[in-house]
Amino acid sequence: MTEPNDVPADDHLPDGPEPEADASEVDTAEVDAAVHEFWDTARHYAKLNAVPTYFGPTPLDSVPPPAWGFGATPEHNDELLALVLEGTKTATASAVWDYEAEDETLPEPGTLSIILDGEGRPRALIETTEVDLVPFDEVSEEHAFLEGEGDRSLEHWREVHERFFTEHATHDHGFIRDMPVVCERFKVLYSD
Repeated sequence: MTEPNDVPADDHLPDGPEPEADASEVDTAEVDAAVHEFWDTARHYAKLNAVPTYFGPTPLDSVPPPAWGFGATPEHNDELLALVLEGTKTATASAVWDYEAEDETLPEPGTLSIILDGEGRPRALIETTEVDLVPFDEVSEEHAFLEGEGDRSLEHWREVHERFFTEHATHDHGFIRDMPVVCERFKVLYSD
């Protein structure tokens, strides 16, 4: 699932429907191979395979975590990834209803993810450190600050997330001021 997270300034968001991805632009097999190669390197540097296995490969050895980008567009992915890599962005938010609509499990502490850039290349391995489910209108100033975007204020956070949750929802509930939001904190375990 492309995470429905933070929204850039208006000049980065598409005005109309998002353009269809041209199949010739993204080679899925190439992206999958890059994710597997990144995972092999990242888990070594993040010391995720520090204990030797005596009974063959484990799922951690063979199945990489989900790979996704933070943004609504390739440019937005790159913008948010830069904030992650510089350490400014250590939190994100998603609509609970999007997880339910896509039949996906909510993140929990210890969840690993590979973050992709705007061209679909794996660039960072993150680990979820904390998850809170809160109504949209109760998201804290601290969380807005940790998302690292704009002026880092709660007012900015609410403005861009209301727009994002309205324009990019995968559910049919619409935007509601007290809709449930997943507030997730994370740390970077490895980046290239």
